[in-house]
Amino acid sequence: MVMDLLSVYEALLDRFGRQGWWPMSNGFSPPEWEVCLGAILTQNTNWRNVELALANLRVAKVTGPREVMETSLHELERLIRPSGFYSQKAERLRHFAAFVLGFGGFEKFSADVTRPQLLGVSGLGPETADSILLYALGRPVFVIDAYTRRVFKRLGIDGMNGYEEWRGFFEENLPRDVDVYREFHALIVELAKADCRKDPSCGRCVLSSKCARRNLKSD
Repeated sequence: MVMDLLSVYEALLDRFGRQGWWPMSNGFSPPEWEVCLGAILTQNTNWRNVELALANLRVAKVTGPREVMETSLHELERLIRPSGFYSQKAERLRHFAAFVLGFGGFEKFSADVTRPQLLGVSGLGPETADSILLYALGRPVFVIDAYTRRVFKRLGIDGMNGYEEWRGFFEENLPRDVDVYREFHALIVELAKADCRKDPSCGRCVLSSKCARRNLKSD
C-alpha cells in the first residue's frame, strides 16, 4: 500500500500540536546525557517512573557518564529503582557509560559513534539505540516502537518483516529531517495513547478516513 506519510504527519500535527520531545531538565552534563539515560530507563516501564529515577540521579549528582562509573552498582540500583528492572538497568547504564567514555567523552562519542557500534553495546536494542541517535545526537534515524506498528498496521501497512524494514519504510518515504522524525514519532505515540488504543476510539481519530481497519468494519 502506498501512503503519503507527510499527509499523516501533518494531520497529526494539526490534531495534537508540536510535542517537543525529548524533554530535558537542568542538571545533567551534557543535557543530552539525560536523553541517553531516559532511553535506557524507559525500557519496560512508563515515563513517569523514568522521571522519578532521573530525579534521584539528579539529586545524587550522578549527572554524567563519569559519575555513573564512579557510583557503586548498589547505589546506582537504589537510585533508579523506580524505573523497574533496576539491577539489569544499572548494569546497562554502566556498560553504556563505559562505552561513551571509551570515545574520550560525550562530545567525541556524539560526533563519532555509529549505529552499528551502538547496537553492539549490551542492552541496547534497535529502538533504544535509535532513540539515542535521533533525540540525543540529532541523527536522522526514525524510531520504531510498538505504537508505530499498531497505528500503521491499522492504516493498512502490513507485510513488514522486522524492525529494520519498518525503519526503512519511514526513512524512504519522509524527508531526511531530524525535526520531522522527532515530531512524527512523538505524534504517533500521542495518537496511540489518545485514540488508537488497543480498544480504539475510531470516531474521534483524525486518521479515520485513511484507516483500513475502520473502513473494513464499516463495510
